[in-house]
Amino acid sequence: MTDRLGWRRKFGVIAPSTNTIVQPEFAMLQVPGVTSHFSRIHIRDQNMDSDEGMQRLLDQIRAEIESACERVLTCEPDYMVMGMSAETFWDGVEGNRAFKKQITDITGLEVATGAEACERALHLYGAKRIGIVTPYQPVGDENVVKFFEELGFEVAAIKGLKCPTAVAIAHVTEAELRDAIHEVNGPDVDAIVQCGTNLCMTELADEAERWLDKPVIAINAATWWMALRENGIEDQMQGYGSLLRDH
Repeated sequence: MTDRLGWRRKFGVIAPSTNTIVQPEFAMLQVPGVTSHFSRIHIRDQNMDSDEGMQRLLDQIRAEIESACERVLTCEPDYMVMGMSAETFWDGVEGNRAFKKQITDITGLEVATGAEACERALHLYGAKRIGIVTPYQPVGDENVVKFFEELGFEVAAIKGLKCPTAVAIAHVTEAELRDAIHEVNGPDVDAIVQCGTNLCMTELADEAERWLDKPVIAINAATWWMALRENGIEDQMQGYGSLLRDH
């Protein structure tokens, strides 16, 4: 039998319990016949106002991710999507590969990660020199830079917003994000990448592409784009950036 609503694909999504942005943004990006089904990682200590706090947050994710995957498997998804991004950048390219393998080993399914989705998007645009916006502390920014530099990209500038808690990431205003975009932009920057799935950026990135006349890659849009295209779903949509509109 085919699922009544997810007749094309059912995506199993893993996200932290503190994240209030990725689920509604993925819902905005939903196309007919594709559904997303969330399993939450219980975050008990959401303080991330220091490098040590951010590391503790990652430790909680690592401790609970297998259980979260097992829960979402009960709805029999066709594909996995990561609704969190820091862990997908951690330890650079090899860290992302190991993370993807872990999820596939647990679920038996292929997986879209934010890190790989951004890599694919940057290659698609032919970008070499990039600016990056994150909600992270310095240790998180270091891992993001490590990932992109190992792939051969040059990071011209990075703006870490140093959000004090995991929930506070969703409180970053549009004005603050707009200022951050301008801060990491420059005439020699080919594209801008936004990390952190709890930053509300998808619609703003679409607008920013018009201001700057260059790609602005919001991680939730990129991850959803990768998931769709990996599953042979070529639907295009307006209002959420050039990846989903033109590619």
